[in-house]
Amino acid sequence: MPVFAYRAVDVDGRRSRGRLSAATASAVTRELEQRGLLALDVEEAAEASSGGGGGFGRRRGVLEFTRSVAALLPAGMPVARALAAGATTAPASIRASLDAVRLRVERGDGLATSLAEYPRLFSPLYVGMVRAGELSGTLDGAFERLSRHLEREHELRSKLVSMSIYPVLLAIVGIIAILILVLFVLPRFADLLLSSGAALPRTTAIVLTVAMAARESWRWLLVIPPILLLALTWLRVTPLGQRVSAQVLVRLPIVGAWRRQALGASFARMAGELLAGGAPLLAALSDARDCMTDPVAREETDRIRTRVREGSSLHAAISERPIFPAVLPQLVGLGEEAGRLADFLLKAADLMERRTEQAVERMVALAEPLMIVVFGGMVALVALALLQAIYGVNAGAL
Repeated sequence: MPVFAYRAVDVDGRRSRGRLSAATASAVTRELEQRGLLALDVEEAAEASSGGGGGFGRRRGVLEFTRSVAALLPAGMPVARALAAGATTAPASIRASLDAVRLRVERGDGLATSLAEYPRLFSPLYVGMVRAGELSGTLDGAFERLSRHLEREHELRSKLVSMSIYPVLLAIVGIIAILILVLFVLPRFADLLLSSGAALPRTTAIVLTVAMAARESWRWLLVIPPILLLALTWLRVTPLGQRVSAQVLVRLPIVGAWRRQALGASFARMAGELLAGGAPLLAALSDARDCMTDPVAREETDRIRTRVREGSSLHAAISERPIFPAVLPQLVGLGEEAGRLADFLLKAADLMERRTEQAVERMVALAEPLMIVVFGGMVALVALALLQAIYGVNAGAL
């Protein structure tokens, strides 16, 4: 739906401007008249309603919006008014989308359905938790849980960004140093050492051969970044690429364990919230499957739902394949025995989310010493090879 920028005046002569999402400019004019405003100018804005702002700005804006709605709904404020008030706390880049959501709710659409129209702002997990709150009549509780969830994600993301600054700078400087060494420094030593006529040690000969080959084919090195960019785009955008990347991530030795923790947490969070909202188990599994974006997790949830429909217990269906961590079927089994399946699913989600955060923090923390060892080892190898050759040439001359 397009976004229109407008200028209007009220009955007291005060001018205002803003943006609204509507099908036509006439619809914007009618909406302004219902608000008691006279439209002076209405024109289509340059940016789409679902875009605007960078990824960090969108996430921060959604967090502020969710916090506001979570604080207003328990006070008894109607949903539409809470959405309008929450939109005022969000940045201008996403305010038009939030206004469009409010308009759809005022026209009678469901809140979750309206939020799903803007997937760049509201994730499947966000929409699913709101839908669960609508079904159970506990929308205020759903927004409170979403607020805590988004705050935890924001804190983790900020921490990871702070921890990643030095490793990224170290990687950039290390790559530049290696390229200068290989493309400019080593070829000069190669000319000097080869002109001496002395036999070069094998290590030195290998290093110099690699350096000369890199200098002669430097044009091919320029092709590597675009190829990597295209490959990453294919893995992220195309269905086949997403499936391949999802399967590879799950099977990697160290990253695979972290990925399975994240997938298990997402499955447990969605299923637990939907069950807590009053949804039947099969319906909760079906909705949880629709809210997941990872192909491996979607297929596994489909399989679990099929096994439960055939008569298997949930914990037995989960434990048949090692996609999700072993702690998940254990806690699910306890929840089934106690008759508190939703509570134990949410506890499992909290546990696996904490483990995922700790694993990601450890991986980022290990990146710095790992890069120091890698780049330092490469520089040390080149330096030792050159020193070995220099001492060999001097010994031959003596």
